[in-house]
Amino acid sequence: MSHPLLRVENVAKRYQRGIFRKTTTFSLTADFEVNKPCVIGVMGPNGSGKTTLFELITGSNLPTGGRVLVNGQDIHAVRTTERDRLAVHYHQSYQVRSFQKSKPDFMLEHAAVNSPLVHLFDEPQFNTQDGYIGFMLDFFSKLKSQGRIVFLCLHPNEPYHIDILRKSCERFIFVQKGVVTQAPDFNSLAADPRVRAYLGALAPTLESSREAPGPQLQPA
Repeated sequence: MSHPLLRVENVAKRYQRGIFRKTTTFSLTADFEVNKPCVIGVMGPNGSGKTTLFELITGSNLPTGGRVLVNGQDIHAVRTTERDRLAVHYHQSYQVRSFQKSKPDFMLEHAAVNSPLVHLFDEPQFNTQDGYIGFMLDFFSKLKSQGRIVFLCLHPNEPYHIDILRKSCERFIFVQKGVVTQAPDFNSLAADPRVRAYLGALAPTLESSREAPGPQLQPA
C-alpha cells in the first residue's frame, strides 16, 4: 500500500495559560498532504505559526490533536533520536531543538528510513554576493530529484526573495494567525489579498512576477 510522502492530518496545537480557568493564547490548525517530491514555499507574518508548523512536522513539538505521517509513519511515534531520519528542520538560528515525547524512547518505534524525506528550511539567510543563492536553489532541486520534499520558509523583505519563491517553489503555504492555507501555484499566491497585505510595499513585485490570473487560496 502506497502512502503520501507527507500527511499533516487534522493537526492542531493550542497554547494555554492559567490553571483553573485555562485561556487559549495561540492555536494552529493544519490539514494537507504532499503526494510527490516538490519544493513548497511558506510565508506569513512573524508569530503566525510557521515555525510551530515546522516543529510539529519534525516531531520536536507535540500536537494537541491530529497526526503527522511521513511516508505513512507517525513521526510522533518514532524514537526522538531517529526522527531526523524522517524530517529535518534547518532553523535560521542553528540552535538545537529538544524533542517532545509522550512516551519514553524505548517504547517508541524505530524510523522506517535512514535518510530524511522532508527537509524544512526556516528563513535561511540568502547572501546575494557570493553565489550562495544559486547553490541553495540547486540544492533544493537536487533534494527534489532524490524524492524529497522541501519546505522553504521566507519572510520577504527584498524583491529577490519573491523571485526565489517564484523560481524554486511549485506550490505554496500561507500562515496567518494560526490558519494554514494553500496555493497551488505562484499566481494563486499573488492573487490573494491577504498575501498582498502582508507583503505591503513588496506587493507590486508579486504582480510583475505573475503570468496569468490564478484562483484564490484554499483552506488547508
